[in-house]
Amino acid sequence: MDQLKAMEIFVEVARQRSFSAAGRHLGISRAVVSKHIMQLEAELGARLLHRSTREVSLTELGQAYLEPCSASVEHARQARLVVSQAGNELAGGIRIQAPNSFGSDWLADALARFTLLHPMLQPTLHVDDNLLDPFKHGFDLSIRVGGIPDSPGLHARRLAPCRGLLCASPAYLAEHGMPAHPTELNRHRCLHFSHLTQGNTWHFERDGETLAVDITPGFASNNGKVLHQAALRGLGIVYDTTFLAWRDLIEGNLVTVLPDWNLPLNDFTALYPATRKVSPKVRALIDFLVEEYQPVPEWDRALLATGLL
Repeated sequence: MDQLKAMEIFVEVARQRSFSAAGRHLGISRAVVSKHIMQLEAELGARLLHRSTREVSLTELGQAYLEPCSASVEHARQARLVVSQAGNELAGGIRIQAPNSFGSDWLADALARFTLLHPMLQPTLHVDDNLLDPFKHGFDLSIRVGGIPDSPGLHARRLAPCRGLLCASPAYLAEHGMPAHPTELNRHRCLHFSHLTQGNTWHFERDGETLAVDITPGFASNNGKVLHQAALRGLGIVYDTTFLAWRDLIEGNLVTVLPDWNLPLNDFTALYPATRKVSPKVRALIDFLVEEYQPVPEWDRALLATGLL
């Protein structure tokens, strides 16, 4: 048995409270998840999880095991990263383009830490919500949310999920009420991200039912942080993302609206030239970001830990 792999799977099952959901996040089948959990329990001589047809929950021993197990998994991830980067003499310029909010809130920190590992690098980070052509604008790496071009000259690699959600301030909801159904949004001020490819239509899904709701933006911007700030001020219901909203949701500054309805799930994707041999510094940076954000990025882990996702 690969005990470290089994521990990683156990931590994900504990977060998701589901074998199937954990498997989807890790890219493996439910049967493989179950096999590793049973092997881990046999190795430890203890039952870690209660199984039922509806939910998976931690036993008392499982709860006690989770924290040290999570720490061991994280330490192993960091150790792999150190080894993978050791001895790489990466140097010179590297130009990266990323969406404004993600670039400033998350990527900037990751890029700074990557540069500390490779002090001869000279990165340039350009943040812009426009879908810029990486070839035309001379980027070595472009990070996008959706809108991936069908181009034989580009390769794409998934970095992390980008989850949309609706939320509003408690003050706004106290004054205007909580909508019970997406069709009630036409009675609310909607804060709209103008770069949505669906125009002024918000799409919802629940239990196989799909619904498209045309909204009249009460406030619109091409920058997610602008809309997020407007929602904090009580201006209306915002089409937000978990990577922006997670902390304010946990602290109660924002409340999820229509939580039973799912918004379209996009991915953060790394685009890079489809040359025969990818630049070592580009490949190393992509590998670093994959380790950073997969299988579950920090912002979603925080929401899962508090039951808000």
